[in-house]
Amino acid sequence: MADQNAQVPDRWPTLAFSSIAATGFGLSAYIVGVERHWVTREQAAERVLKTLKVLAELPQGDAPAGMAGYKGFFYHFLDHQKSQRYKDVELSSIDSGLLLAGVLSCQTYFDRNNPTEKAIRDAADFLYRRVEWDWMLNANNRLSMGWKPESKFIQAEWFGYTEAMILYVLALGSPTHTIPAESWDAWCQSYYWNEYMGQEHVNFGPLFGHQYSHVWIDFREIQDDYMRKKGLDYFENSRRATLANQAYCVTNPRQYKAYSEKVWGLTACDGPVDWLAKHDPRHRCPEDWKNFRGYSARGVAADYLEDDGTIAPTAAGGSVPFAPEICLPALETMWNTYYDSLVGPYGFKDCFNPSFTGCGQLPNGWFDTDYLGIDQGPILLMLENHRSGLIWNIMKKNPYIRTGLQRAGFRGGWLGYEGYTPAPFPATAPNPEVPTNPRFYFDRGVYRENASSALPYCLLKPANGLASNNVPGLVFTNKGQLADQQGRERKLPLVIFLHGSGERGFDNESQLRNGVYAFVEPENFRKNPCFVLAPQCPEGVRWSGTSMDNSTTFAEQPTEPMRLLINLIQQTLDENPAIDRNRVYVAGLSMGGAGAVDLLMRKPEWFAAGVPVCGGGDPQFADKIRNIPIWLFHGLRDEVRLPEHSRRLANALETLNAPVKYTEYATLGHAIWQETFYNPAVLDWLFAQHK
Repeated sequence: MADQNAQVPDRWPTLAFSSIAATGFGLSAYIVGVERHWVTREQAAERVLKTLKVLAELPQGDAPAGMAGYKGFFYHFLDHQKSQRYKDVELSSIDSGLLLAGVLSCQTYFDRNNPTEKAIRDAADFLYRRVEWDWMLNANNRLSMGWKPESKFIQAEWFGYTEAMILYVLALGSPTHTIPAESWDAWCQSYYWNEYMGQEHVNFGPLFGHQYSHVWIDFREIQDDYMRKKGLDYFENSRRATLANQAYCVTNPRQYKAYSEKVWGLTACDGPVDWLAKHDPRHRCPEDWKNFRGYSARGVAADYLEDDGTIAPTAAGGSVPFAPEICLPALETMWNTYYDSLVGPYGFKDCFNPSFTGCGQLPNGWFDTDYLGIDQGPILLMLENHRSGLIWNIMKKNPYIRTGLQRAGFRGGWLGYEGYTPAPFPATAPNPEVPTNPRFYFDRGVYRENASSALPYCLLKPANGLASNNVPGLVFTNKGQLADQQGRERKLPLVIFLHGSGERGFDNESQLRNGVYAFVEPENFRKNPCFVLAPQCPEGVRWSGTSMDNSTTFAEQPTEPMRLLINLIQQTLDENPAIDRNRVYVAGLSMGGAGAVDLLMRKPEWFAAGVPVCGGGDPQFADKIRNIPIWLFHGLRDEVRLPEHSRRLANALETLNAPVKYTEYATLGHAIWQETFYNPAVLDWLFAQHK
């Protein structure tokens, strides 16, 4: 149900604003309506033209209010009255991309020689060519996630496997504001390939990331360089992700109600906390507030787990072409089993959670009352793609999509062009105003020995092709070694950084929160380029036997995370011959500071130096590390982990005439990582140490 300006609401019947991404899905849905004889071609063309004319005529500018977009991009949400920026939402690159994908589908479909369809083609061309994709490009050849007039560019960039494949294809195909072909390699660089639930694939937890780009692009039998090396295509990758999603729900490790072979599906959707917000404002159901979520990106992967028992039909519906044998029975079962509560005049409502009872007020579980445009769209369009290939076949004819795919390196299948080199595009310089985010410099991985023994980690490699990690004059060889321009081998140090107790988990991101980025600050990295390994300790366990009180113990047997870490470090050293074995360092903070000492004591032969912060270690075993330069730090006012931990170890090492330094900040407490790791003198000292 489009609003008075022909834009599609974000949700219905709850009305607040329209969604430009939902409008993109809606534009393609009109095409399905014509082919299925739900509307006439003339009716659909009139509605499409009104939508595009409104979009083309809406005000664009950098003012914080009264605008619909800027530089050809649109704000994520638009109000229903004037289709202008809703509150303070961001100018969204991905939502603009999903909108433009729908726009281009109409440009190609409405190809008749009459005034209405010609006007559709002209308006679509104007909207697409107007977008300044290169304005969103940062020095890493990656696109920013968005911009706000109040604070400018968001410090987040699109990289790795997500829903944004379509965004890069559109930007690469632009004849007016293209981005470099190298942007596709920068996008692929942080792909996370791993086995999950018996399926090896590029992992991404929520299923929408495996669906959105596929709504418009038929990835069957076309491959980029990455997939050629893997021997499959992105369609097969999405099939495997779908199978893994279902397999997880069948296994149902958290024992949620209704999960089964035919009732499954985890992706971004609403959640039962939305009900709590209306019916339990005084939090009389504390366990429900704790255990359930509102709108959330639910999903599962080797390094991702977000599951609270909420099932979204769009998870199976948007994956029908990939695995119809499991998706169609799931849709049929959910339709028949929960028809009275889950199905309305527009089909499936967004989601449901049979495990949520609202303290007994909902004995049959919670069922959403809204439809979401970005979840309804994939169901309709992917069912039609499975049935007839309609949207796929339309987009195969679009020259902008074909050019974008070719510039990204796709070949084979319906695209053809084996050995084809697209015409050269003008060089595109990055926008210096677009930030790079240090979180996206790292490759992600999980060191896994078996299903129950796993350690997530992030690894930064120097000279890996990103501007942020670039070491001038050095490149990686085919054998994984670093060489200068004369071909001489170079080696660089490795820093192992252990986080504190507050960053434990399995999101493979929180461990980067404190201190780590000091090593990749541009000025520091140019001066001391290095590898950085940042593992993540699981919840409920510790790097070492050191407790939070004054007891500091070293046991001959390591904790399980420490055992896995030691094996991970060995693997990292074996797989990266460019690491200088004489310059391996360990740093850590709080629990990780104690863990750093524990690691030094277990593997003293590996390390050239250590910087434990607010940690300490067992002074009885100081002799194990008497030959390693160590600089200990603590805050005098630390009430979380008392400074006695570090003092006792420093005193024991001084007694042994070990090369130890101890700094105690007289006016600071526990959070001293900024003062320590961002101190150039500390980094200069660390990188000067050799075995």
